[in-house]
Amino acid sequence: MSGSMSRRQAIEAVTNYEVNTDGFPEPLADTFGRNVFTLSAMKNRLPKHVFKAVSATIDKGAPLDPTLADYVASAMKDWAIEKGASHYAHVFYPLTGFTAEKHDSFLEPDSSGASLAEFQGKTLLQGEPDASSFPNGGLRGTFEARGYTGWDVTSPAYILENPNGNTLCIPTIFISWTGEALDKKTPLLRSQQAMSKQAMRVLKLFGHSDVDTVVSYAGAEQEYFLIDRHFYFARPDLMTTNRTLFGDKPSKGQEFDDHYFGAIPDRVLAYMIELDRELFKLGIPSKTRHNEVAPGQFELAPVFEKSNLAHDHQQLMMTTMKKVAEKYGMVCLLHEKPFAGVNGSGKHVNFSLGNSNQGNLLNPGDTPHENEQFLVFCAAIIRGVHKFGGLLRASIASASNDHRLGANEAPPAIISIFLGEQLMDVFDQIAKGGAKASKESGLLELGVDTLPPLKADAGDRNRTSPFAFTGNRFEFRAPGSNQSISDPMVAINAMLADSLDYVADFLEKEIADGVAFDAAVQKVLEDIIVEHGKVVFNGNGYSDEWQEEAASRGLLNLRTTVDAMSQYDEPGIMDVLSKYGILSNRELKARKEVVLEQYALALLVEAKETLEIAKTMLLPAANRYQGELAGTAASLKAAGIETDHPVLLSVTKCTKDLYSAMLILEEAIDGFHGDTVESEAEYALKSLIPAMTDVRTVADKLESNVADDLWPLPTYHEMLTIL
Repeated sequence: MSGSMSRRQAIEAVTNYEVNTDGFPEPLADTFGRNVFTLSAMKNRLPKHVFKAVSATIDKGAPLDPTLADYVASAMKDWAIEKGASHYAHVFYPLTGFTAEKHDSFLEPDSSGASLAEFQGKTLLQGEPDASSFPNGGLRGTFEARGYTGWDVTSPAYILENPNGNTLCIPTIFISWTGEALDKKTPLLRSQQAMSKQAMRVLKLFGHSDVDTVVSYAGAEQEYFLIDRHFYFARPDLMTTNRTLFGDKPSKGQEFDDHYFGAIPDRVLAYMIELDRELFKLGIPSKTRHNEVAPGQFELAPVFEKSNLAHDHQQLMMTTMKKVAEKYGMVCLLHEKPFAGVNGSGKHVNFSLGNSNQGNLLNPGDTPHENEQFLVFCAAIIRGVHKFGGLLRASIASASNDHRLGANEAPPAIISIFLGEQLMDVFDQIAKGGAKASKESGLLELGVDTLPPLKADAGDRNRTSPFAFTGNRFEFRAPGSNQSISDPMVAINAMLADSLDYVADFLEKEIADGVAFDAAVQKVLEDIIVEHGKVVFNGNGYSDEWQEEAASRGLLNLRTTVDAMSQYDEPGIMDVLSKYGILSNRELKARKEVVLEQYALALLVEAKETLEIAKTMLLPAANRYQGELAGTAASLKAAGIETDHPVLLSVTKCTKDLYSAMLILEEAIDGFHGDTVESEAEYALKSLIPAMTDVRTVADKLESNVADDLWPLPTYHEMLTIL
């Protein structure tokens, strides 16, 4: 299929596309949680004592009594069969960062030759998928296959619909035969428990006698691109690597910011409406949808949930986004940088912590300077971000996110924290001996009588900050659009566990020494802001000056995944993760190995695909056009017209340069090796990336010179604007 034919088909498909105007038979609100085995569904089906015990585990973190599993399994099976399910699956989250599942049938033959639907408590509690083929970083040998899934009661089971039958999906952890974590969920649950234990200590020191389990909450904004499927299948690079390895910058990209928050195209809006419906049925509280900065880019944001549930819902959301896009003849791209030179996609993780009794612990109230409890928890985060900035950076490291960090659509790789004018002023006062006042919010007078005055927050926001306070929560803006939120949340929970432990120890000692509580609080706040305040930066994170200033403050600037992964060898990071039972040193080392291995392999695949497309598509197109131009030049010469053909000269030079760059890339691919994953990743960074970049630079120049009907790849302009 030629490039021009692919373009015509895509344009024709968009032109003739008819948006579904039939609507849906019921209001969206009526569908929420329909396919989820919720607490309400449990209450209607379980004996009272069983429901009470299970809900205590879910709501308060009470230990799960395994003897009750038979009751839950029976009720869950009956509910699922009523929903049309014939199979069940333990869903788990291996170190690939994706979702895995193994389906088994409820039906088993009986002695009479008929079949019975069976699902016992032991089956609900534990499964045994093959563990050998998942990345494990050396925790298991490839000949050692045994791995276990374990039911996570805190994340509800749900129904996965298919036109030919439904499946009961049960969220689980995934561990090895030795009990070590092989997944993203187990460390998240461990870190949540560790953070809660230390937060409860602090709350009790503030005099709370009704302290419940403290929970970390997350709300992850999901950015993504949509392109027509015809373009996707005409781009081998997108199909293989999820990003474009070639593409000349279009004459109009996002320069005018006209796409941002603009009117949503009908086709895309139809997709979004059905996506919301599918997410609602799965209990995923989709809240916001809009156009993002780049053409063809959009955003979906759910409301806050417990971080464990938010993680599972994020994984399910990404799967659902891709699935629904297919129904509308589109492909959903979740790569952090599918198109060079335009806005990349992130997954901003909004974070808070609290419980039902004490509420949101990051709510400053109207007078933050008087809210000692809030200031203590905020100070703990400041200390954590400063002390464990390397861990935060490592938690969002990947080959794809490296393209995005530091560009103008993402925060820099330097991990700093933004507090805003109001909180910065309060902590400045604390550092000088005590806070006496808070800057107040004001009103914006608009100069139009018919418009009411609008309330202005006490401080502005900062989109260049990796870790920014946004009113009653922090927003970690550095995670990439395609990654699990588990690693960032593990890092946040771990740094909080350490900081809150420090605060509790400090206050307990001061009180034991006879210091008044308020004085002890002032002392610990002052201690933290003086020691760790250098991590606070309210300025422009994109500026060159900040790079220099950050270095003078001693803040890390880990530009690449290879740089970031070195942090997993730092004693302080190893100690905090092992001290609180989140990751043993072996488990942490395994994760480092997996990240570096995936980094190196991703770049190797990209390099091979770059070379193949250049060889089989781009170089032949350039040669054909060069031949056409040479023929034209010969005809002119025969007619007595002596002239240099500037396009021929340019194409000839670019063709020669492309061939030379391809040879260098081929040598780099052939030389890919390393005795360790560290050396392989280092080689990929220093050899494969520069060689790929050189091939692309020449090829993109050719794209702007070769005749349009000969260029085989759909262009950026076509992919980003035709929907």
